[in-house]
Amino acid sequence: MTAILLTAPLQGWASALDDVPDAVFAGRMLGDGVAIDPTGGTLHAPCDGEVLTLHAGGHAITLRGEGGVELLMHIGIDTVQLGGKDFSARVAVGDRVERGQPLIDFDLDALVRGAPSLMTPLIVTNADAYRIVRRETDRVVGIGQLLLTVEPVAANTPATTTEEGERIVRQVRVPMAHGLHARPAAKIGEVARGFLATSWLAKDGSEARATGAVGLLGLGVRFGDTVDVIASGPDAAEAVVALATLIEGGMGERAERAAAEPVVAPPPPPAVALPEGQLAGTLAAPGYTIGTARWLRVAEIEVPVDGQGAAIETARLDSALSAVREKLAATTGEGAAIRAAHIAFLDDPDLRDAANVAIADGRDAGHAWRAATRTQAATLRGLGDARLAERADDLLDLERQVLGELTGTVAEAMTFPAGTILLADDLLPSQVMAIDPASVIGLAVERGGPTSHVAILAATMGLPALVAIGAPLNDVTDGATLILDADSGVLHVDPDAATLAEARAHADRRIADRDAALARAGEACVTLDGVRIEAFANLGSIEDAKAAMANGAEGSGLLRTEFLFLDRDNAPDAAEQAALYGAIAAELDGRPLIVRLLDIGGDKPAPYLPIAPEENPALGLRGIRVALAMPDILETQLRGILSVRPVGQCRIMIPMVASVAEIAAVRAVVDRLRADLGITERVEIGIMVETPAAAVTAATLAAHADFLSIGTNDLTQYALAMDRGNPAVAPGIDGLHPAVLQLIAHTTEGAARHRRWVGVCGGLASDRLAIPLLVGLGITELSASPRFVPELKALVRRLDTHRCRLLAERALAAASPAEVRTMVRDFLQEQGA
Repeated sequence: MTAILLTAPLQGWASALDDVPDAVFAGRMLGDGVAIDPTGGTLHAPCDGEVLTLHAGGHAITLRGEGGVELLMHIGIDTVQLGGKDFSARVAVGDRVERGQPLIDFDLDALVRGAPSLMTPLIVTNADAYRIVRRETDRVVGIGQLLLTVEPVAANTPATTTEEGERIVRQVRVPMAHGLHARPAAKIGEVARGFLATSWLAKDGSEARATGAVGLLGLGVRFGDTVDVIASGPDAAEAVVALATLIEGGMGERAERAAAEPVVAPPPPPAVALPEGQLAGTLAAPGYTIGTARWLRVAEIEVPVDGQGAAIETARLDSALSAVREKLAATTGEGAAIRAAHIAFLDDPDLRDAANVAIADGRDAGHAWRAATRTQAATLRGLGDARLAERADDLLDLERQVLGELTGTVAEAMTFPAGTILLADDLLPSQVMAIDPASVIGLAVERGGPTSHVAILAATMGLPALVAIGAPLNDVTDGATLILDADSGVLHVDPDAATLAEARAHADRRIADRDAALARAGEACVTLDGVRIEAFANLGSIEDAKAAMANGAEGSGLLRTEFLFLDRDNAPDAAEQAALYGAIAAELDGRPLIVRLLDIGGDKPAPYLPIAPEENPALGLRGIRVALAMPDILETQLRGILSVRPVGQCRIMIPMVASVAEIAAVRAVVDRLRADLGITERVEIGIMVETPAAAVTAATLAAHADFLSIGTNDLTQYALAMDRGNPAVAPGIDGLHPAVLQLIAHTTEGAARHRRWVGVCGGLASDRLAIPLLVGLGITELSASPRFVPELKALVRRLDTHRCRLLAERALAAASPAEVRTMVRDFLQEQGA
């Protein structure tokens, strides 16, 4: 028999089974295969065949394809717990299906919220008869695109047999709440293979080998059913006892436990008691504005999967690339720099080679180009730096330009009428960067998170933004009048005349306050009672440094350096780094520049750094752990920083610190390099407090660091055990949670024992409601987005530190972040701030 080709049943990112966050699949207990993280909501047939089983919950299906190859497809992880909700089967057991035929529809958005993972394994379950000879992974695949090539195991392979003899039978009642699905079937098979016996399960006259997952699923065993456990062979009695005990034990899924501790979709955020016409959201970027609702709806350009032959498709792609290159080269004005970057991508040999490989496999030029660009962009999508996100989205923008040429599609302009409050189900950083702030004055997003890249960009651009508003946002129609009160987390829809008039008066006051703050931005930042608070800015480029100076920043509390290391084939040398750090330092005109050492790894890989993919990158090799594991990278960066003149303007900040040993290791390298470079001046070395460990041991760490700066974004996600990139938990991620505030208090108290100053360079420094609390907790340096600096200074000038301390003490004892925010709003109103 010739090789059998299996095509992708879903569109999405194809990965090895090792990446699936489930030991049953990752351990290949059900067989070998691949997994897809889907971007669509329909599962398709990977080959012609027959439906063998369809789980009652609709989340899993098995097929018998050409030559008898048996395939299991399991949509998501732990989706059996959903009990069939959000799944709709289009086929039934016994149906004949054709390659590409829709099998199961599912609600992708609901599964994102309700399942631990959407990774969907495609498993060859009869591995004794078939082996995989080729698999397409670590790339974007489309429905119908080649995914697996399998071939039959040689017919003369000797089979392992056992003497059948007498059958031993024992009846058991199934206590698993969801019956016999993939995970229990895998465990049964694993146990059965440990005995020199052939074993089966039987129900209603049908039986299946205990080692055959497809057959077991085909029995349709449900909670409460009685099945026969059967075995024959040398240790049949022991096998029956082991299998019966395993099943009767429930394998962690007993109905009694399910009733007491249900594993279901996370509940929606608690409903906020708001009057009719108001929607609750999560603050992503502060501000207050009034405008008109306009929805962002951008249709994806459709391209066929299969091409007309490699020669034709190669010529089509060549022509499209040339046409786009000519248009980009002719571009002048403000967009010229971005277009130049696009031209560089067009000339990237790796990008073109990836497209050529897909074309050689029979794909359409547009399909091949889309796969190539999205594969390269995927590694940059989750980066926490606006400029890095820009490079990823440059690729996606370039994808649309080339596909437009290939299909004749006219590009949709990202233009909106003046006074637009833009609504979207979600936003990409590239879409935000394409917005004209003169027309779009605010953002309201159904999904998203408060510390997402979109939130960072919105704050930098001065656009008020609410995220995680939820499904009710879909009821807002184009043209509706909106009051976007991001500071209060409320979107008012079609307010009455009186409310609108009051809102306009409030907005006018806000504009006047902003203008007044900008006029005094160059003055020192001092509280009412004379306490000096340094107002710094977070930077990621020379352009950011210019904006910071224009807004009165007194220095930079955070220079992100990752953008120098990504989107390239090798690490920058010391000279290149020194030139960039020096240029930014020059823009600051002698003011302090705190340079954060490379914070890379895990979800922010560089192609030239040997960092393996990790199941949980946030807890893996990142930050200073990477630098210490790769001393050449660390030494080169430190040499670049120390080369900036005047010596001492650049301070060094270590990310993700969790121990004294990490500080000591960096300081030892700095001291050695100072000696090599003939530097006699002391260079300050500080740490970022981003882990609860660093906050709790702040007193110990402060004895070895010159300063401490709190990264509230990471500290919040680690303290609350909520992934800041996961929209399902976005409403719960709030840096004003009392637990986070207590960690900040612990940090300032510990640092004070050694007379070390503590700053905040995370998102809270740009949150107006956080400022009084941070001042009250002893923070003396705030590093915010450049545009927020004037407002930050104006607010600090109205604060009395004694009253702020009293407010902070009350906040530390609060029950929730909502209570804290209400408390601060009342405080600011009382203070006339």
